[in-house]
Amino acid sequence: MQFFYWMVFMMVICIAVFAIQNSSVPLITINFFFWKFETSIIYIILESIGVGILITLFFWIPRAVKNSIRSKDLKKQIENLETVLYRPANLGQEGIKAKDR
Repeated sequence: MQFFYWMVFMMVICIAVFAIQNSSVPLITINFFFWKFETSIIYIILESIGVGILITLFFWIPRAVKNSIRSKDLKKQIENLETVLYRPANLGQEGIKAKDR
């Protein structure tokens, strides 16, 4: 997991350096249906990265929550099965105690 955080950190640093180096380029015009935007290309790239991250999280978070719930359920099931498996067998001992009295 720590490797993942370092990768994200390095990606953010690279994007920041890219943004700083390309901030002085001339404006471009973007037409989208009825809208018309004039902006720097770096903002378009950063917005595209942001939208990509949001879409990824939109599909990843429900799966992660589902897997977490399933993992908890399976751990409980393992715990229950281990208590059944390793529980001392007292079935025959109760009969012996009753005869000794």
